[in-house]
Amino acid sequence: MERRIFLKKSCALCGIGVMGVAAFLESCKSGNSVNPQSQGPSANFTIDLTQSANASLNSNGGSIYSNGVIVTNINGTYVALAQACTHQGCSISYNQTGNDFICPCHNGVYDTNGNVLSGPPPASLKKYSVTKSGSILTVSG
Repeated sequence: MERRIFLKKSCALCGIGVMGVAAFLESCKSGNSVNPQSQGPSANFTIDLTQSANASLNSNGGSIYSNGVIVTNINGTYVALAQACTHQGCSISYNQTGNDFICPCHNGVYDTNGNVLSGPPPASLKKYSVTKSGSILTVSG
């Protein structure tokens, strides 16, 4: 193979590689979020703490997902946030060690009020009101 042809092909392949890396990096930018204006769905539902499906909420750090919302028991206080990360819609989870919520897809981190602490999320999560009456939690917002 002639040197000139080799150099042309090498440069073309490098250009294709650079475009591929650029496209990959672009997909993780916060501008490509699911919908930064939509921080969470409307909610108005109840949770019966005596039902086995909700038993984890009776323990510190326990969480359940319901109606697009994650409800978590944090030291006896119930916190409810939109379940979907505002970056690309992955389900967040509660991190008891850091007392925060983490998106496993791109390491977005939110505080217990839904505010972005780090990572690519462009907007905060919607926080819902939680009231407890006996063994019934009411989530609204």
